[in-house]
Amino acid sequence: MVNDSSERTIEVHARHKSSGRSLIAEEKRLINCSTVDVNQLMPIKYHWAWEHYQNGCANHWMPSEVPMGKDIETWRTGSLTDDEKLVILRNLGFFSTAESLVGNNLVLAIFRHVTNPECRQYLLRQAFEEAIHTHTFLYIVESLGLDDREVFNMYREIPSIARKDAFEMQLTTGLLDPNFTTETAEGAQKFLENLIGYYLIMEGIFFYTGFVMILSFHRQNRMTGIGEQFQYILRDETIHLNFGIDLINGVRAENPGIWTADFQERVIKLVREAVELEVAYAWDCLPRGIVGLNGELFRDYVQHIADRRLERIGLPTQYGSANPFPWMSETMDLGKEKNFFETRVTEYQSAASLAWD
Repeated sequence: MVNDSSERTIEVHARHKSSGRSLIAEEKRLINCSTVDVNQLMPIKYHWAWEHYQNGCANHWMPSEVPMGKDIETWRTGSLTDDEKLVILRNLGFFSTAESLVGNNLVLAIFRHVTNPECRQYLLRQAFEEAIHTHTFLYIVESLGLDDREVFNMYREIPSIARKDAFEMQLTTGLLDPNFTTETAEGAQKFLENLIGYYLIMEGIFFYTGFVMILSFHRQNRMTGIGEQFQYILRDETIHLNFGIDLINGVRAENPGIWTADFQERVIKLVREAVELEVAYAWDCLPRGIVGLNGELFRDYVQHIADRRLERIGLPTQYGSANPFPWMSETMDLGKEKNFFETRVTEYQSAASLAWD
């Protein structure tokens, strides 16, 4: 067992029920806790989870708020080369499926096994944001008049996208078994592997090459509507990643017996496999390269961010590659007041506090 046994959990629950004593924050657990029957937030134990929830709420947005007129003109007037259009289409195809996979995994797998109320509160917020992101790609496809079948079927027809999606889906399969439990060491490791696969790899590695590609157009003041939406998604994903890493490290700390040398090697192997999948995807998006971007630069970038992700969960770096896109660090500075895209929204906050030019 990795946590209190089922018998002890039942005993603690019965003691609370018979005594009428309120739940003590210290008795909350991230997984394998049965002392609370409802989403009882108070008393809060994991303040980091509540902070992530509040940050997510403050950053609410809707894709339909973003004007697409300039993008439509650029797309239809031949201002983009075929290679540039390929980059945009490939990323729309990958993200449109990937966001749905993340949402499904949250609702069907992770939420079921996270037993802490404040973390569940954040997961509910994140699930809504994944729906907004999926809505975004539909909005872009409709605005540009793209072939929706071409975009939304890329996960079946483009091998580099299919392999990334298959990599993630196999991490969900085991958790959907009705008999799956995190109360065994093997089950808890499988759950932790899922968290690492979706937060650290999918949202922390697989998404970031796409962010660089699309935001590179935006830095040239082209496709600014899509760029603004990807900027907002990046801001959301930064919070998702930070929450996920806090959750991963929290489960590790509460269940030290599962963080074995063999399991750590398994995680490193997963990350290294993901890096190769992502480098192949980058080359697929950029077979001939475009101004400022090529597949070789993305090998360095993917290796660089993979090292950063490994460091944050206490694992050794693997590559030592430099960051070829240092401007991404500024782009991810969530607290910096800046009119990123010269659009009408200057402050990325909820509708009640939007500032207008």
